[in-house]
Amino acid sequence: MTLFRHARFYTTVNHLHDLPDTPAEIAFVGRSNAGKSSAINTLTNHTRLAYVSKTPGRTQHINFFELSNGGFMVDLPGYGFAQVPEAIRTHWVGLLGQYLQKRQQIIGLIMIMDARHPLRDLDRQMLDFFATTNKPVHILLSKADKLSKNDQIRTLASVKKALKPYIERQTVTVQLFSSLKKYGQEEVEAIAQTWFDAALPATTETSE
Repeated sequence: MTLFRHARFYTTVNHLHDLPDTPAEIAFVGRSNAGKSSAINTLTNHTRLAYVSKTPGRTQHINFFELSNGGFMVDLPGYGFAQVPEAIRTHWVGLLGQYLQKRQQIIGLIMIMDARHPLRDLDRQMLDFFATTNKPVHILLSKADKLSKNDQIRTLASVKKALKPYIERQTVTVQLFSSLKKYGQEEVEAIAQTWFDAALPATTETSE
């Protein structure tokens, strides 16, 4: 599948009034240092489409990338313990919250969690916060390669059990993912494609 493979940078935004006019967006979000940038780079087959740093919080704006189907992927600032001035942190929180709550073009949220430390308090808060939109969330348990096969199975089962109310309402799905080993890509692309298929007008193919 190649949904994300031809992504190209479109624009970066630091204020809601600068948001571009798009037909549909899938937003990527996660705690600082959860592996969000690495996941985006793996899905797009780029080494630096999203900036990867050992210093959490380097994504300081809302970054838009255009996909070949006319939809967009959106890289959001990481939440958590970024070492940034309080004024900037406050701005991020406001920007992130208002975007997620008010942006009509969002068709789904891809949420990245470190498989070794899933469902931290901030993750749960983000899920509860976004749940009010009634839009779907797909969770990537990233860095799964750092767990044994048995621990991967246990972690996935544990997260699904903890999120059972969401899953039963069909608003949350969960998978294992590894940027390093490059597995899990097909599953997340299939989910994203389903969201876009429901949101974007069907294109009519013409035969030559």
